[in-house]
Amino acid sequence: MSRIVLPVYTPRYKPNGSEVAVITTGKGVVTVQLDGANAPKTVGNFIELACKGFYDSLKFHAYKPNSVVLGGCPITRTLGPAQVEAASRGLIRGIHPGVGDARYTIEDEYAGKPNNKHVRGSLCFAHKSEPNSGSCQFYFSLSEQPEFDDAFTVFGMTVGGIDVVDALRVGDAIKGIEIMYADEDALAQAVAFETPKPGAVLESEGRSKAAV
Repeated sequence: MSRIVLPVYTPRYKPNGSEVAVITTGKGVVTVQLDGANAPKTVGNFIELACKGFYDSLKFHAYKPNSVVLGGCPITRTLGPAQVEAASRGLIRGIHPGVGDARYTIEDEYAGKPNNKHVRGSLCFAHKSEPNSGSCQFYFSLSEQPEFDDAFTVFGMTVGGIDVVDALRVGDAIKGIEIMYADEDALAQAVAFETPKPGAVLESEGRSKAAV
């Protein structure tokens, strides 16, 4: 019996601290000042994915009033808004928005960061219950939520379009993400490299070993 193990990836792009993400959605444009100084791996990963077009045509797949709106799951790419909404409620068998990834994970960056604050408009990185399990999904915090500060990485702050953030709902599309003020040469080199591939682990009699 085998299971897929995702490799931990260290983004090649090193943020300069000035990068801004312009996120065009079906509800309008959101401008986010990225925090490359305090979350360099998370920001580097987000920038690389955005510049590869990974987020284009994905839909927001979860919404909790006054808490979060969540997007970035590749499972939503080919789904229409109504399909995302239905699948998110478990009405479409075999389709589960929220479980998709970029075929790797990155390290968490929230521990020991006093400025890692969930407030209205914070851009934050989603992950599973285990450490270092975030990959590509992100969410906007819709209110001040200090209970999340020591559990999830905050990697940006909305500086324009907060009304759009408030209006986002399940099924709304991410039309594209443009990164401004990046080091263009360094970014071009970073995205030219392939990310690591998942590996299979064989499990037998309670022991595991890497499979070639």
